Order: sequence, then structure tokens, then C-alpha cells
Amino acid sequence: MNHCRKMKAGFQKILNASFSSTWYSNPNPNFFNSSKTLSSKTLFFTPSSSSILRKRGINIRSNQIHTVVSAMGSSSYKPEQARVPPAIPVPSPPITKFKIALCQLSVTEDKKRNIAHARKAIQEAAEKGAELVLLPEIWNSPYSNDSFPVYAEDIDAGGDASPSTAMLSEVARSLKITIVGGSIPERCGDRLYNACCVYGKDGILKAKHRKIHLFDIDIPGKITFMESKTLTPGETPTIVDTDVGRIGIGICYDIRFQELATIYASRGAHLLCYPGAFNMTTGPLHWELLQRARAVDNQLYVATCSPARDAGAGYTAWGHSTLVGPFGEVLATTEHDEAIVISEIDYSVMDLRRTNLPLEKQRRGDLYQLVDVQRLNSPTA
Repeated sequence: MNHCRKMKAGFQKILNASFSSTWYSNPNPNFFNSSKTLSSKTLFFTPSSSSILRKRGINIRSNQIHTVVSAMGSSSYKPEQARVPPAIPVPSPPITKFKIALCQLSVTEDKKRNIAHARKAIQEAAEKGAELVLLPEIWNSPYSNDSFPVYAEDIDAGGDASPSTAMLSEVARSLKITIVGGSIPERCGDRLYNACCVYGKDGILKAKHRKIHLFDIDIPGKITFMESKTLTPGETPTIVDTDVGRIGIGICYDIRFQELATIYASRGAHLLCYPGAFNMTTGPLHWELLQRARAVDNQLYVATCSPARDAGAGYTAWGHSTLVGPFGEVLATTEHDEAIVISEIDYSVMDLRRTNLPLEKQRRGDLYQLVDVQRLNSPTA
């Protein structure tokens, strides 16, 4: 008992001397006033703290020495505080397994042809069993600042003012599938946006995502493009509950920003969809890398869809539409030509991987936090 009191007194002296960087005690505030027998279950030492105690005449048995990393419970790291507000538990999806189609389409200057061509591809995908169809970025228009104002549609007005989205709505309803409609140039007042519309099986618009991060890059001798010359950035992340699960939406350049993907994951997303048109400079280096990174970081599915490559176009797309699983594995992909990629999503795999690597419980909320500003300011978001 005297030895126990001596050890406690030694630890209290170290505490008072602010040796907090080299030792840790039981988080119970009454620990030093208790009569507990000291053991490896109640005290945690680093080798350096043990040395300090020995210098003070306190001997520590080797089986009582543990490093902080291995001895302290993950709850001490406050993992729930790593997301502000706290992460939303992943909801049970309406369906566990389903087929997804990535329609890598050729795009021309003929808007009517592009719309008809997309309709045909969606119908073919549905015939092959797809319950979710993803289209490319800017599939109804050439990808250029000159074309955006010409091909832009008033999505909110609908009907004849937006023939592209009218087609998506009609096809989703008739085929009873969910469509993540790639993106098209949107006109709203005097502003233009790069917008993605999501339609449910009933043909109703469930969500509209406006590209948040505009594609403004300058790689001398390779590629220079400034979307901000014509487009306005979106202001809000977009996550939507569908008949095939909770989906977070990004458009092309949005995929480079891991914070957006992490916000979607913290809101309970099962799947992230990124229609995108990476170029021949960044595509070979970053396209697959970014998809796999977003998937493995957040332990969910990531789907991308690119236009097919047209070497004669002013902007040449890389192609390679891809589905990545929650372990960072490429489940399906294609090259640069037109293609409809069909693959299966199985959400039980997501659960398995999160059990294998329980990252959610291992985050260090005592060291870092990611703030979801929209949820913080609007609890109903």
C-alpha cells in the first residue's frame, strides 16, 4: 500500500511539473484520491515517463509499461469530435445490390443529336439491368467557354426551355430507373452554371448540383482553361437519397477536393458520383488516382463518367469512366471510345471494409476536425 501511495504521489508531482508530453494517467479525475491498486489497466506509461519515475525512487514493473498508442482507448481520442457536427450514421439503403451503368458518350455540336444519343444509351443500359445510370460532364454541348452560353438551358423553367433535362425526366419515369444526369450548362438569370440533375424513378427532379470548384488551370505548354470566364461556382454540397442509396454529387474538378467527399461521407453517403471530363494532361496522371483516393479515404463507392474522346475537338477528354469500390479497387472501367460500362454495387462490401478498418472509431478528434459549414449553420441541411 505504501508503494502504491508513493507511485501516486510521484505521478501527481509529474502532473504538477507539466510532464504531460511524456506520460498519461487514467482519465478518472478521482484517480489520485482512490485506493486502487496500480496496474497496467489503470496507469499508462511511456518509456520516458518510467525513467522519470525511477529517478524519483519509484520502480515500475516491465509489465506496467505500455506506450500511449497501444494502451489508451480510442475513446480518449474523441473520434466523434473529428467531424463537426458529428457524422451521421450511414442509413440502411433501400437496396443492397444493383447494377450501375456509366454511359461514356461521344458529344457533337448538334444538340438534338446529343440528346437523342443520350436517350438511346440510357435505354440500352436499362435493358442490361442497370437501375442507376450516370452520364458524362457536359454531354449536350461541346466543352468550351464559347459553347456554354449557346447551349445553356433554364433547368428550373423546364419543358422547352430545357430539352435535355426534360428527356432525362421522361426516360427515368418510363424506365423506372434513377439517373444522375451528368452535367449541362445551366442558365439562371444572367449567370451560367455547370449543373448536374438527379432524377428518381418517378421522373421527378430530386437534386441539382452546381459545380462548386471551377476548372481554372494553367499548365504552360500543355493546357490552359478558365471556366470562370463564363461560369459561376455553386454554393452548396449536394447529397440526395434515392432508390439506390444516398449519393453525394460532384462534377469533375470537385473530385480534387477531398474535403467535399469527406463531408458527403460524414452525411452518410453510400456512393459518390462524379461526371467529369479530365484532359489528356491530367487524365493519365490523376483521374484514376483521385477516384481511388476518394473511395479508400471514405470507404465507399465512387463512380465517374467521362465523355468519349474526340481528338478533333477543341477540348480532348481522357475518357476511362470507372467504378471504384470501398477498398480502392477498380471494379470496372473502359478506354477512351464510346462505351456503356455495366457493373454491380454491393453495399454489404462497404460494411465489411468498415469493419476491417474501423477508421470512424480511430480518428483523432483531439487533434483535428472537419467542419461541415452548411450543417453547422443549418441543422436541417
